[in-house]
This record gives sequence, C-alpha cells and structure tokens, in this order.
Amino acid sequence: MGSRVESHQHHPDYVSLAALMSRELKSEKMENPSVRFGCAAQSRKGEDYFLMKTDCQGLDENPSSTFSVFGIFDGHNGDAAAIYSKDHLFNHVLDAIPRGLGRHEWLQALPRALVAGFVKTDKQFQSKGLTSGTTATFVIIDEWTVTVASVGDSRCILDTPDGVVSVLTVDHRLEENTEERERVTASGGEVGRLNVIGGPEIGPLRCWPGGLCLSRSIGDMDVGEFIVPIPHVKQVKLSNRGGRLIIASDGIWDALSSEAAAGSCRRLPSELAARQVVKEALRTRGLKDDTTCIVVDIIPPDNSLPPPSPPRKPQSKLRSMLLRTKFRGSATKLSKKLSAVGIVEELFEEGSAMLAERLGNDDKSNTSGLFMCAVCQVDVAASEGVISVHASSKPCRQGPFLCVACRDKKDAMEGKRPSGIKVI
Repeated sequence: MGSRVESHQHHPDYVSLAALMSRELKSEKMENPSVRFGCAAQSRKGEDYFLMKTDCQGLDENPSSTFSVFGIFDGHNGDAAAIYSKDHLFNHVLDAIPRGLGRHEWLQALPRALVAGFVKTDKQFQSKGLTSGTTATFVIIDEWTVTVASVGDSRCILDTPDGVVSVLTVDHRLEENTEERERVTASGGEVGRLNVIGGPEIGPLRCWPGGLCLSRSIGDMDVGEFIVPIPHVKQVKLSNRGGRLIIASDGIWDALSSEAAAGSCRRLPSELAARQVVKEALRTRGLKDDTTCIVVDIIPPDNSLPPPSPPRKPQSKLRSMLLRTKFRGSATKLSKKLSAVGIVEELFEEGSAMLAERLGNDDKSNTSGLFMCAVCQVDVAASEGVISVHASSKPCRQGPFLCVACRDKKDAMEGKRPSGIKVI
C-alpha cells in the first residue's frame, strides 16, 4: 500500500516569473473599463465643431496603454477659432507632457499640460490676426480617471449609476460668474449690457470692447487679452461601476438643466442617448443656436451595456458622500476602498486665471543656460530674454520658464501691458 501511495505523489508545478507577470497583465487589462460614445448635432450657424478620438497612444514606456479624447468647440464670430482648436489643441497638450513618465505621473502632469496647451493654441491662433473665438471643453479618459479642461460655456457633466449628476466644468459667463466679472474689470476690461442710444440696457452682461458675454475663450483677440484661454481643470476617478459623461455646447444647456439632460437619456445606449438629448433640447427651446452633444459611457468590464440608473431620490447623508475630495498623496488602499463602495474621488480641481499659479514650480534649477518655454515648448537661450514665470523682471533660474512672447502674453492677460497683436 505504501508503494502505491508513493507512486501517485508528484512534485508541485513551478510557474515561471514571466508566466506570472503575463497573467497579472491580463488580469489588470480585464479590470479596465471600455468606452462607448455617440454624438448628435443640429446646426444653425455652423460654428460648432467636435473631436472624438479613442485608442490614443499613452505612455512612452508602455505602448499598449491608451486613452480617449473628446472635445466640443463652440465658435463665435466665425468658425476659424473652433476649427483651429479642434485640429491643434490635442497635440499642443501632448507636447507639454514630459516624456518617460509612469502612468501615475502622467495623470498628475495632465492639468499643467492642459493649461499650457490651451494657452499655446490661443497664442498661435491669435498670431493669424483673425477675430474669431471659441469655447473649448476638452475631456481625457484614461481607464477610470476623467480629466476635463474648459473655457467658455460648453459643459461636461457626470451621471453616476446611482443617478447622481455632477458638473465637471465651470461656466465662464459674465452674467453668472461674479469672480470672473471682478477679474476682467481688475485687468482693464469693462463689463456692462448693450446700451442702445436713448434706450435701456438690454441683454446679458458683456465685456467691452467687443461685446463678448464670456470671460474665457480661445481667440477673440479683438476683445482684449483679459478674456483668457486658461481653463478650469477638474480630474476625478470613477468607481468601478463606471458612469456616463454628457459633453455639450450651450445650445443644449440653454434649454436643459444638467439633471434634465441626464434624465432624458438614461437606459439608452450612448449613440441614441446623444440624439435624445438634442431632441429634448429642440423640443424645449427650438433651434436657436448650434446644438451639439457627445455622450460617453465608461463601462465596467463585466457589463455589456450602460448600467440602468434609477430615478433620482432625495439626497441622503450616504448619497452626499458620493463626491468626496481625495488628495494625491492618499494611500492606494484607500483609493481601492473608495472605488469599491461607489464613491467618485476628486483628484484635482483648479480654476485660477493666473498663469504662474497654474504652471506651478519646477523643483530643479537650471544651470545649462538653455531653457524650455513652459507654454510653447521651444528651447530658448538665457541671452534671448527667457524669464521665470514667477519673476517680475529680474532673471531667475527656478522654473518653469517663459520665452519673451509668452511672457508678454502672460503680462497682457493680467492687464500689465497690451498684447501688441494687431487685427488684420
């Protein structure tokens, strides 16, 4: 009997390290969400443009990593600024991200890169001497992390599987944004309503000269540099239950509240949902403006369709916890716990219009004599007048740095000097 037992014993199977790593990578890949999207639009002026790109190449060190990009550009005074932003903003943002970063560092670098990309797009478009302008709502989705940058009054909202709707952007309308009105007037602009000679003031608050009702945009060089392209940026991490983004121009938001837009298309797949939102906006207000909507579903790997959302219930203490601030230094274990219980984590939010505050500080000083402009990403020698973004007039070797043209633009945006760009 003993010999029979011994004959059935065998050595345990050993698995190579490479096989274990392969299994881990496959498991990690399966945990990532899928992205499905749809778009619908109705045109009145022909000045709305949109961008939808999936499977964009991510990290240098991991060519298999991808992310998705969505954007809406609502032009005014012509479509030139909207077209230019659609064609160039994405690449300008990517150019501002340092090479060789890991995924965590890449996500951390996005807010600053978005600021630099928006300002560079504005600066280069203005150099053409065209007076068109555009809003820009630009969304980057990397796995469960959503980063939104916006200027103007296009909007991006998040609808969670629990039916909780949150706005990820800030409307830069002078009529509604007191802080922006104060900033514009402090920088040298005038804010008031249209005044017909001999009659009362009418319409929304506008910035003069130019009469623009927005305080931030790309382009609009005939209005004044106090109309800045520096975006509000918000970054959140969704729970592992996913969620739905609705990105739309003001043709939607002038007709529907955020809650109404989300509620009108629940339980519909993304393509039909986008059509339904546009249909509801037209039913409510008619076609008075270009009306564009993108719906993006971030779907857990075990779901084939967007999770149905129940009708929204009155706010409870537990529901009020669904949006909770999380600082970048928090432990990974806490992140996993929050995701497991369905909490959307706020990773970053900043809306200052001061370029120095948005570009932050570079830890390392520069001793090489060659500097890279933090906005236009060109190398500049110290002898060419490069200056730290934090310096007023004296040279400084602590970055980030600006070339002469970007330094002049910074000063003009802060009301310290005219931009010097002439309209042709």
